[in-house]
Amino acid sequence: MKKNNLFLIGLIFLVSCSSSNSEDSAVHLKLPFYVESTFTPNWFSQEEAKRTKIHTIPAFDLINQNGEHVTDETVAGKIYVVDFFFTSCPGICKKMTNNMMDVQAEFKDDSGVMILSHSVTPENDSVPILKNYADGNGIISGKWHLLTGQRKTIYDLGRKSYFIEEDLGEERAVDEFLHTENFVLIDQHKRIRGIYNGLKKSDIAQMIEDIRTLKQE
Repeated sequence: MKKNNLFLIGLIFLVSCSSSNSEDSAVHLKLPFYVESTFTPNWFSQEEAKRTKIHTIPAFDLINQNGEHVTDETVAGKIYVVDFFFTSCPGICKKMTNNMMDVQAEFKDDSGVMILSHSVTPENDSVPILKNYADGNGIISGKWHLLTGQRKTIYDLGRKSYFIEEDLGEERAVDEFLHTENFVLIDQHKRIRGIYNGLKKSDIAQMIEDIRTLKQE
């Protein structure tokens, strides 16, 4: 009788531990949601996320290095990383591009992950110039889109939709130059799930892990 009781207690303990580990793992895999420019993390369960009105990226229509339209439909149901750059940048852009290469390499064969790099000097970064930049940096067409379009459209997306600038929450005029090293991670439902310093390899490594996490949600 005692042996049976001990066996039962042991079985309950093992099931309890297994359940606890499973719950801990589920919590560990979740990423926060960001709903405004202070980038304060908001933690929701999947059910709460479905019921809660969460900031999403609105419709857009831009042109890539191949002269193709890239819209919100292009990234529908996909995870994507956003940054802002310009091809003639003498400073941080080259390092940002080099670091983004790690993301391209990691998910090269994964059609569910994309990269969108927006030119902040679209009046200068024409389709041929973007194409030359893409070819010179080993950027894969269809995986990584270099985008140009109306300056106001791009700047509004950066400031009002992606909250991209470092001095978060500060209103700026459309003619004030937009330039930042931040990368923003967007999930399959067009919601912001992470912000990273594009100049830091450690941040890029974390972003890659966070993309893997999103793929498991």
